[in-house]
Amino acid sequence: MKTEKMVYMANQIATFFSSQPTDQKAEGVAAHINDFWEPRMREQLLAHCEAGGEGLSDLALDACKLVKQPA
Repeated sequence: MKTEKMVYMANQIATFFSSQPTDQKAEGVAAHINDFWEPRMREQLLAHCEAGGEGLSDLALDACKLVKQPA
């Protein structure tokens, strides 16, 4: 997947959760990514975050810390 599309998708999820009335927004973003993104997509996201996370929103970057590394 192109990095730009992955960043767009992660930011869309973060935008949705940013409007939720909870203090666990990053956990919600990470849970969605863990539940619905295939391992290769999670791997690519984690590598992008590790490289600085260019283009990702602050909430998406916070969620990266909670995304599970694929086995």
